[in-house]
Formats: sequence, structure tokens, C-alpha cells
Amino acid sequence: MRFRRCAALVVETVESHVFDLAGVLAGTTGVTAEQSLQVRAAHLDDPCVVDRDDCALLLMLSPTIWQSVPEEESSRRQVLGLLDRGLLVSDDPAHADHHASDGRVRSAHWWPLSAIHYRHSRWSATDSVAEMEDRQMVTAQDLVRQLGPPPPAWPPRAAGAISLPLRPAAPPDILLQERATCRNYDAARSLPLQTVSDVLQQVLMAQATVETEPGVHFLKKNVPSAGSMHPLEAFIVARGIEGLEDGLYHYHAMAHELARLPEQPADLAAFSTKLLSGQHWFANAHVQVVLVCRFQRNFWKYRNHAKAYRAVILDAGHISQAFYTAATRQGLGAFVTAAINEAEIETLLGLDPMADGALAVCGFGWRSGEQATAELDPAGHVWTNGSLSIKQTGG
Repeated sequence: MRFRRCAALVVETVESHVFDLAGVLAGTTGVTAEQSLQVRAAHLDDPCVVDRDDCALLLMLSPTIWQSVPEEESSRRQVLGLLDRGLLVSDDPAHADHHASDGRVRSAHWWPLSAIHYRHSRWSATDSVAEMEDRQMVTAQDLVRQLGPPPPAWPPRAAGAISLPLRPAAPPDILLQERATCRNYDAARSLPLQTVSDVLQQVLMAQATVETEPGVHFLKKNVPSAGSMHPLEAFIVARGIEGLEDGLYHYHAMAHELARLPEQPADLAAFSTKLLSGQHWFANAHVQVVLVCRFQRNFWKYRNHAKAYRAVILDAGHISQAFYTAATRQGLGAFVTAAINEAEIETLLGLDPMADGALAVCGFGWRSGEQATAELDPAGHVWTNGSLSIKQTGG
């Protein structure tokens, strides 16, 4: 059996504070600091706590050169223990799962630090709303009370700065002024399929394609993408859309069509709330768009590139802003959030997160006539005294 170190890992020193009764009795504060070494690998979901000897071995071994398991008993036991935890990988069938998972990271051409960051910033079964409520950090007053005032919203004005002329608002300006994140949706009102189609056409549909080499296609969409790769796929959670059965769909950007997926959540409403980490104010949106990145599409060009992961995050930002604009044009509310439980969609669709990973969820739908959940609308373009002030239209 041969082994080598996994492709990408980092070692972190983690300090925790524990209560020490003996220290209190001896006249100290009774709080002691304990340190541990945690290893995070790009192909493992959870960090591994290791001792100093295991850490030293991991840092000494090569991630590319295979070697034989040592004969000496203590060294052999150490290597086998790290193999069982997946920090080392081997060609033995007994460790095939870790070998395969590590191999997918290698073949995807991730920049190692980006791979580790993405893998370990994903959520599973997190209820971010409950956590905010438990910590009493829901309102602005809560935040200031616990964190103090935030940094200034703008820097000081410079002496001698040149004032720029303002012009009257044009229609595009008015459209952008009416854009505000919606946290109140009218789930009782159905949304026309034509309206959904119009928004998807404007934001996600491929407007043109060019084949530069046989089998090498670059897309033109209404949103920018690094290298014109457009690696983000859209999975649609549809609820309350006329002529469309509630459920989970894949949107095909070239064909401009929705394909209902064979695997559907048993409870679509509960799935949406869990996917959105408890953000129930978004879960009622008629359309929720899960942006899933086919990382290899981007990394085919930007291999082991320090900026490649940042580029796909920017792609998601471009798409979210386009959704806001297109939805507002239709008289709809829109949202985007990165506070999602990626594992929910990965489990349902059978995705390997290092190959096809969820980055964010966008959504849109009819606004509710009343503001049950607070929204930020400082200019008052959307709400007046808690009631909807703009006219909702739509196709």
C-alpha cells in the first residue's frame, strides 16, 4: 500500500477558554486557555484535531510523491491513523472514498487556499435567524448595544473637493431608486409564468454563443463573467407560479427552458426555509434561484489561479444585481443572500461541492401589501408608513 498527503490543507491554532475551579481556589481568575491544532483539508467537511507529532508528519510529507507505509510499528500506526481520518490518502481500496474525494479536488484545478476556504465556509443545518435571536443581535439597537457603533458610513470630506453637477432623474434612475431588498412576499397571489420567463430571459438566458474551436463555446449573456465562461447554473425553487407545478427545476440558459428535477423535496416550504438558513422572510418568494457554480468550467481556463474563486463570487454578484433590476422593472420585490445551507441542495441533487457548489440564492415575487418584516427603504420609494407605496405591475 502506498500513501501521500492530501492535496490541500492548512493547520490552525485554536484557543479555547475553560473554567478552572482549582485556579479560583488558588486566587486566580479561574479561566485558563487551552490550545489545539486543527487541520482543515479541502476534501473534508470537518476540521480534524491533531497532536504535534501528527502535525509535524503532515507538514513533512509530500502531496504528490507516493511512498510506502513504514514497517516500524509506531510510525506505521501513526500513518494508518491519519489515513483513517483522510488527511493522508492511499491507493488501498479500504481508503477509496478519501482518495476519490481528494482526487476530485486535484482534478478541479482549485487554488488550494480558495478550495479550503470554500469547503469550510459552507453551512449545513444552520438556522441563522435563531442564532441572531438567541444572541439578541436582530435590530440595529441590538448591534450597537453589543458591538458598539459601526465604522463611519463614509470617509471625511476632503478640502478643495470638486462638486459634481446633478441632473434630473431619468427613467433608469427611478427604476434603481425603487430597488430595495424585499422581505415581505404575497404568497397568496400567483405569479404569471410569462413574468418569470421575462426575468430569466433578461438575466440568465444566453443571448449568443461563439464556437472558437470544436466543442469550445463562449456565451454572451446580459451579465459579465470572467473570461466569458459563465460557470453558474440556476436551480429554481418555484412556488405559486401560474401554469407551473410547485417544485425544483433546472433552468437551461441556451434553450430558455425549465426542466423539473426527478428528485423533489418532500416538503418544499420546509426545504426553502432550511436552504435559506431560517430566513422565513425570503422563503415565501415565488421564485428562489440557487446559483450553483460548475467550478471546473471556470478553472479549466484559470487553473490553480489565486483569483479564480473570487471571479465566480463576482459572477454571482453581477447576477444578483441583474435580478434586482429585472424584478423591479416588473413591479416585483427581489432578494439575494449568501446565508444558505449549501448542504441542503447538495444532498438533494447529489452534488460534490468541490465540483458543483452553491454560492448564493436570489429570488423574486410579488411584494406583500403590508410590511410585517422590517425592510431597509431609507428614501421611502417602496414603503410609506409600513404600506406599499409603489404600483405592482407585471406581465
